[in-house]
Amino acid sequence: MKYESSLLKKWLGDDLEEKNVHRIKLNDKEIILLGTAHVSKNSAEQVKELIEREKPDSVCIELDEQRYKSIKDKDKWRNTDIVKIIKEKKAGFMLTNIILSNYQRKIAEQFEINAGQEMIQGINSAEEVGAKTVLADRNIQTTFVRLWRKVSLWGKIKLISSIMYSLIDDEAITEEDLERMKTEDMLTSALAELSKAFPDLKKYIVDERDQYLAYKIKNAPGEKILAVLGAAHTPGVKLELFKEQDIKELDSIPEKSMFSKLSGWIIPGLIILMIMLTFSVDSSLGINQVINFVLWVGTLAAIGTFLAFGHIYSAITSFVMAPFSAINPFLATGWFAGLMEAHIRKPKVEDFENLSKDLYTLKGFWKNKVTRILLVVAFSNIGCTIGIWISGANIVSTFFDIFFR
Repeated sequence: MKYESSLLKKWLGDDLEEKNVHRIKLNDKEIILLGTAHVSKNSAEQVKELIEREKPDSVCIELDEQRYKSIKDKDKWRNTDIVKIIKEKKAGFMLTNIILSNYQRKIAEQFEINAGQEMIQGINSAEEVGAKTVLADRNIQTTFVRLWRKVSLWGKIKLISSIMYSLIDDEAITEEDLERMKTEDMLTSALAELSKAFPDLKKYIVDERDQYLAYKIKNAPGEKILAVLGAAHTPGVKLELFKEQDIKELDSIPEKSMFSKLSGWIIPGLIILMIMLTFSVDSSLGINQVINFVLWVGTLAAIGTFLAFGHIYSAITSFVMAPFSAINPFLATGWFAGLMEAHIRKPKVEDFENLSKDLYTLKGFWKNKVTRILLVVAFSNIGCTIGIWISGANIVSTFFDIFFR
């Protein structure tokens, strides 16, 4: 949709009387965007007051079905089947989700409120005034998968580093900091810095979701729509409301690139080929390469398991399965080690119930049986991968010494 910048400025409501509230006229609809801080007491109160006063036809909430159930279901951890999660290859996703949820929970506890309180308040207030509730955000797993498959290796490293840093970051955030986060100038500046430091991550975590949220908001039923959004999404959604979005593409899981599909076979294939060629020239040297390969990937996978405080049997499983996993992309050392850990140290109901308490400290994160299993899966896989690169470098070096010197 084409529009003049001056008209857009008028539509975006520069003369608003209410802080963090943005009123937009779009065709025959009045759209009200309320930017919130996800852990601010004032945000939840403002959501309640605004919905009661405006009595909208629809209330759009920055949640997807999965996160909504996660917030509402008090027994969500009790009902978790950790074995099923490992078998479905979702251990990494669950671990990341737990860490991110824990980071938000730390801030929420600091201000003695429930994380996501303003979103739940929006749903409750919508019911009270008879408005339709629209869960407007994209499925969180879709966001993570799209991010993981499309960002560069460096982007993946930065993402993992940021997630792990959140475990040990105890810096306090003041109420004033949270309120400043909701001012547009401060927010625009913050996003600009984020864009410089994490350009790939911002695209999938913020920009694409702005598009998705805008599509859901402007297509919500009724003439008056009120949307409760995290402050980080408000500027982007305001602009996206006047654009067209390809919702099918935004909601799709991108296929792995051909290079990504082949690379899982190319590296193991080259390693096997070089060992076989070495055998043809010097069988003893070929045997030595095989032994080094098995020891490197097996030992480092086992060390990874121990770093996660895994059971000795889980470490042995890592050692045994790592060489097979290293040459077969359909297998992962962590699956077997994680399943062994879950079998030997099966989490109890109290482990799930104590997650919120245990995750408050780094020690508790390793102590809890639920997160320990997930760490065993992740660390054993990481150890195996490092072992492949180290042993692979040795195999390549030996190969070139034999055939090219």
